Amino acid sequence: MALVPYLSESDLAESDRDLLERPINLFRGLANSPDGLRHFHVLGQWIRHGCELDPRLRELAILQVGYLTASPYEWSHHVKIGHDFGVTDADIADLVKASNDESHGLGDLETLVLTAAREITADRRVSDETWASLEKALGRARAVDLVIIASFYNAVIRILGTLRIDVEPEYAGYLEQFPLPGTPLA
Repeated sequence: MALVPYLSESDLAESDRDLLERPINLFRGLANSPDGLRHFHVLGQWIRHGCELDPRLRELAILQVGYLTASPYEWSHHVKIGHDFGVTDADIADLVKASNDESHGLGDLETLVLTAAREITADRRVSDETWASLEKALGRARAVDLVIIASFYNAVIRILGTLRIDVEPEYAGYLEQFPLPGTPLA
């Protein structure tokens, strides 16, 4: 159960109702601080719609953060969003294999992106070798974008966990199809 109430548009001032155009539980919980949600939303929108990193690579990085941190909300939401941006079920299965140091079918670039996301999440930095490879493969600007994305979603999973934001029922099936490590379904 969430630590804060899930607000709806009717709970907000008229000027803040646009914050819940997408009324997911994360936004409904963060709406308890409308100004905070508004600023949170700006970076999230840039990541989803303004960032020039390939959207499939972006979603793989976000999924890696969700998987590594075993965040049911982040994982389930980005399995769905990832599908919208070209991530396949096979990609997700391969991400799980790569996360467990098993043989997988992802390409070198996808593997590099996952490695960077894992290092950012586990070590709070990337190795010099990973950075050099990222910069060579993506260019400096897109490599920095990847750092911003993985770091932002590490913050998101902490918000989700701290506020105990619940997974909406319509996303639960993704957790059954792709169980997280350490869960009864895994």
